[in-house]
Amino acid sequence: MAQALRPPLLRVSRKLRQESQKVGLSIQDALILGYLRKHPGAGVSELADFEQTSRPTMSSHAKRLEAAGWIARSDHATDGRRQGLTVTPAGIRKHEDIQRQRNDWLAARLVCLTPAERDALMAAVAPLLKLISVDA
Repeated sequence: MAQALRPPLLRVSRKLRQESQKVGLSIQDALILGYLRKHPGAGVSELADFEQTSRPTMSSHAKRLEAAGWIARSDHATDGRRQGLTVTPAGIRKHEDIQRQRNDWLAARLVCLTPAERDALMAAVAPLLKLISVDA
């Protein structure tokens, strides 16, 4: 089963990444914007932990996104040594553009499937999500 699932999952993932790049963002940028939309005020360390990357690498990503005007820094309410990151309105629009581009690509392909094939994919959503939630 693993051998059968891996290739199509990788190809779909690759195509969705390519759709993100059409909007002008890397997959890493999209993930950061998505995380910060769900966790406003998160810091660079929290982002680095979530993305399993180094703090200096994440700091570089954050600086680039800040320079583009897609995220903003703010002082932490109780800890003057920390800064939180939030997505700006321009960043929200950019993230929504990515989501729309990906959804449009996928929706255009889903309509080519039979109702039974779409039902099978819908039934696979929960087990697939369970796969990625299991600690590896």
